[in-house]
Amino acid sequence: MEEDCLFCKIVNGEISSDFLYENDTLVVFRDINPKAPVHLLIVPKKHIRSINDLTKDDEKIVSEIIMVAKDMAKKESVSESGYKLFFNVERGGGQIIFHLHLHLMGGWHQA
Repeated sequence: MEEDCLFCKIVNGEISSDFLYENDTLVVFRDINPKAPVHLLIVPKKHIRSINDLTKDDEKIVSEIIMVAKDMAKKESVSESGYKLFFNVERGGGQIIFHLHLHLMGGWHQA
């Protein structure tokens, strides 16, 4: 855990959040500033600063993040209509919280 990391505090229960999913490796919760009707954050419990800080030992975590995102898309009823998955990497890539997390966004109405 990093002392000033917002997501570490959420993961450890220091900041309240309603988890939609939790296991030994990660948690899923809604973005507090959603950019889509469905906007979830899939966050590993282990503090990993960004994609650039991943190591070979983190491969299982990244794989699990993707698989849980797929399951959450189905649970949120966006798997058939479509959704986006993305990581922001470093400030230039839009990362503002320096704890690895995957965005799942969907639920837009199709014309």
